[in-house]
Parts: sequence; structure tokens; C-alpha cells
Amino acid sequence: MKMIFNYIKGDKAIWIIVFMLSLFSILSVYSSTGSLAFRYQDGNTEYYLFKHIFIIIAGIFIMYITHNIKYTFYSRIAQFLFVISIPILVYTLFKGTNLNEASRWLTIPFIGISFQSSDIAKLAIILFLARALALRQQNIEDLKKSFYPLLWRVVAITALIFPANLSTAVLVFGTSMIIMYIGRVPAKYILLSTGALIFIAAFSILILLQLPNKGRTGTWANRIESFFSETEDNSGDYQALQSKIAIANGGVFGKLPGNSTQKNFLPHPYSDFIFALIVEEWGLIGGIFILLLYLILLYRGIRVATRSPGSFGAFLSIGLTITIVFQALINMGVAVGLLPVTGQPLPLVSMGGTSIIFTCLSLGIILSVSRSKENEEKELSNETIKE
Repeated sequence: MKMIFNYIKGDKAIWIIVFMLSLFSILSVYSSTGSLAFRYQDGNTEYYLFKHIFIIIAGIFIMYITHNIKYTFYSRIAQFLFVISIPILVYTLFKGTNLNEASRWLTIPFIGISFQSSDIAKLAIILFLARALALRQQNIEDLKKSFYPLLWRVVAITALIFPANLSTAVLVFGTSMIIMYIGRVPAKYILLSTGALIFIAAFSILILLQLPNKGRTGTWANRIESFFSETEDNSGDYQALQSKIAIANGGVFGKLPGNSTQKNFLPHPYSDFIFALIVEEWGLIGGIFILLLYLILLYRGIRVATRSPGSFGAFLSIGLTITIVFQALINMGVAVGLLPVTGQPLPLVSMGGTSIIFTCLSLGIILSVSRSKENEEKELSNETIKE
């Protein structure tokens, strides 16, 4: 372990969390993809295992490369990434690969690789906000010079994600408002704009529900109605019910890895509901352990932000950390029945290339900020020794 840490820099606790979540991910994905393998790969259960291991290795490699780049470099590409994310989202909305009545995916021609454009947009808006807030600290309370230029960009990204992916749009908007609050934007501006935008969004959804073709709005309404309905199982939704059964079967110590029975009934046990499978196999103890890993990640991300050499690094670290941890909490909240079904994967654990790659990319940037602080402290220490 000591030899490994000689090659990697930045916060060591974050590296350990990544390795531990990756291990849980490999075990859980292998356990949960049996039926998928028999359906699409003629029973080759190792197919999805090796594919997933390859994606995790690729993600950690990208994380390693990213954390070796000085974090100030990301300030230079922030505007470019934001600018290209807009047409990508627009193209996805109208020409993207349609799945479950939602155009969330873009398929790269000839290669055939698909990715969610919202993942690029999430990273783009956080990079942009971190840079803009760092540059506007002198006049941060100015509505025209600071708040409005930031707000319209957040609204643009959120509005383009909203039609196909409500939960991601809410996550992006909520994270953006938190970053702006931490960036000393007056709370009254944030609260008034948030209230106004929630009213506009709710009004728009109500209008769309009156149309013959409700599209995704009908799906959202059904999920919320199912969540709040007072049925006998208090779920009203097949996915949520199967998830609760899996968690109940797990008990305190679980059935041990590979012994899940609910994976044969649970929709997407390898992605959206992988936390329910983890609790069934690893028990309440395993579920709490996973939750603790994300909470420790939140703490370490905040610590990196408070120790950042500059305000850009601080805003960047806190924004990326909040996005990852909030997404994890949403996924776990859905699995245990605290939230309506959303479709958010569990970062670093759920099977899927896009989510893992972009999560590792984000963690690499956080580690880059942490690494810069370490280098600064080493230089000061060397100067002290010379004196």
C-alpha cells in the first residue's frame, strides 16, 4: 500500500474510498448481472464482469491522469466546456438515442459508444460557476454584473436537461445554488430566483399534463402519485416494492455475496437499485458502511475545499463533491423508499460507463486541488529547512 501511495498524490482518504467502492461495485455487478447474461450473452456471466472491471480501471486511470494536472488548468477550459455543452444538450433533446421515452443518450457514430450528455453538462456548469465566482468576489452582490450572468447559465443548462431527466435537472440546479451560496451570493437572490423557477417549472408541468401526449411528465406524475399513494404495501410501484423486499430480506448481516434472490425480480439491480441488492447481500451493516463511505467523501471534499490554495479550487472541490454525494444519497433514498423512483445511478458502484468515467474525472479534479496544497506545503517545508 505504501508503494502505491508513492505514485498517487492528493487526499489519500479519497483514494481509499474510491478503491473500496470499486471493490463493492465489482462484487455487486457480478452478482446482479446473471439474468442479464442469460438474456443477452448466452449465459456468459463473465462478460459483464470483465466489461465492468475494464470500465473501472479506465475510470481510475483517467482519475490518475486528471489528478496530475494542475487544477488551475480546469479554469481555462471552463468556458469552452460550457459553450459546447449547450449544443450537445440541444442535439440530445431532439436527436438523441431514445430510452424509456427519454432522449438522454448520445451515440458516437461508427464507434457505437453511448454517453449521457447531462454528465458533460454537470461538469461544465460546476467548472464555469467555480471560475466565475472566483473572478467576481469583488462585486459578488451586484445583480447585473454577477448574479444574473450566473443565473441564466444555470437556468439554460437545467432547462435543457429538464425535459428528459427531471432528477438530474433538480440535482444540477440544487448544486449550483449551493455553490453560489458558498460563493457569497446573497441568500435573498438565491431564494427568490429558486422560488420563481420552481413555480414556473410546476406550472409548465401542469400544462403539459393536460396534453394528450404527456410524455415524461406523465411518468413523473405516476411516480409521485405512486410514492404518496396509501396502498397496502405503501409503495404503489413495482420497482420500489421489490427494492423494499430485498432490503427486508437482508436483515442485519445479509445473505452474503451472490446469494440474493431478489435480483431476479428487481428491475435494474446492477444500476438504479444496486444499493438494495447490496443491503440484501451485505445486510444493514453493509448498507451503513456504503453510506459512511460517501459521508466521509463529503467530509474530505469539504476539507480539500477549506485547504485550497485559491477560491477557484475551493468552489470546484465543494461543487464536485456535493454533486457526487447528493447523487449517492438520492439513489439510496430511492432504494429504501424515502424518495420517488428517479433513475439516478450510485456513483462508482452502479454498472455503466458514463457515470463511472465522469465520477472518476470529477474526483481526479478534486484530488488535483488537494495535490496543489500538498505541493505548496512541501515547498514551504523545503524553504524552512534551507533557512
